[in-house]
Amino acid sequence: MISRRVFGEIARHFGTPVYIYNKEIILEKIRALMQAFTCPSRVILFAMKANANFELLKILKSCGFGIDAVSPVEIALARKLGFVRVVFTGNNVSNEEFDFALQDGAQITIDSLSGLDRFGQKFPSWEICLRLNLNIGAGHHQHCITGGPESKFGIPLAYVDEAKRIAGRHNLKIVGLHQHIGSQILDPEIILLAMEELLKVALHFPDLGLIDFGGGFGVPYRPKEKPLDIMDLGRRMSQRFNRFCEDEYRKRLCFVIEPGRFLVAESGYLLVRVIDVKRNPDGRVFVGVDSGFCHLDRPARYGAYHRIANISNPDGPRQVVDVVGNLCESGDKFAVQRRIRQAREGDLLLIHTAGAYGFSMSSNYNCRLRPAEIMVAGPEVTKIREGEHLTHFLGYQA
Repeated sequence: MISRRVFGEIARHFGTPVYIYNKEIILEKIRALMQAFTCPSRVILFAMKANANFELLKILKSCGFGIDAVSPVEIALARKLGFVRVVFTGNNVSNEEFDFALQDGAQITIDSLSGLDRFGQKFPSWEICLRLNLNIGAGHHQHCITGGPESKFGIPLAYVDEAKRIAGRHNLKIVGLHQHIGSQILDPEIILLAMEELLKVALHFPDLGLIDFGGGFGVPYRPKEKPLDIMDLGRRMSQRFNRFCEDEYRKRLCFVIEPGRFLVAESGYLLVRVIDVKRNPDGRVFVGVDSGFCHLDRPARYGAYHRIANISNPDGPRQVVDVVGNLCESGDKFAVQRRIRQAREGDLLLIHTAGAYGFSMSSNYNCRLRPAEIMVAGPEVTKIREGEHLTHFLGYQA
């Protein structure tokens, strides 16, 4: 745990707002995944879209992780940092992006019939993977469900035979199948159900070398949410996969997963300062801070819950407030009618579980500057990304 004293020192030295990561929590999550999933041939990819900070990525690389990339820039960043295994699983991929990924040597996963045909015309006789949509979706918000009839992702089950015909026409060899049903999943049973459906389909593809079951492993955000039992899930998935390889497919395949949030979310915090406390005539209290959804978009975009603690007044009376940002938007709120310790101007508020989809979804909306990122590793506190400065905009030339 990072102490309130350390958070206070970080605020004094680096200012606010500021992102802070606890390295030990990342290492704990890495160890948990590696212990939970025990297939003889196993690859764990990090979904870089969750957090692309160089120093976090270096930790994952040192532990043998690969990268799940969804854009050419993510591929380039992974290679710059020395990742050996990079998988490109894009959506609505252009021919230019296929070119880039192919020249890089990334494993390519294709998720549409059109993409498959375009790829085959340009690169016949290549080895590829297919992303399938087997009508199973799950996640914490409709926008985060990536399987099922309303999802834009993957080749639907009804078109699997057509995908095989297109691949055959271009002499493409399908060496892998992929499925990802959604994000922030805390129910292991839906993950296992989706696994079963993918294994059924896999029996109709004789040349497989791998099956990628995606990620989406959730973490608790709300106080009463039960954590996903990753050890039990890993044991059950590993045992089922081993039986499938030995008794059904009769060939040893590579087991692949691609978690993102699970590895980094709980390690991260957004530290903000209270700038203004406003009370309306009806008694509603607005606690205004020096940040906004340009730095943590999840509450505004998904209605997501993030625990908020007043570390400057930890023993103060509790008060029901809206914690709001400094953007010119009515929806710029981190919490609505939340009971927290009384917030006074100048107090530091700590927004928890901000290590995933925090900086990676940040923006310069309202011309706000992105904060610095700090890593805490035991007694060491290190800046791992500079915050933006005014020159970021004033130096722009058309």
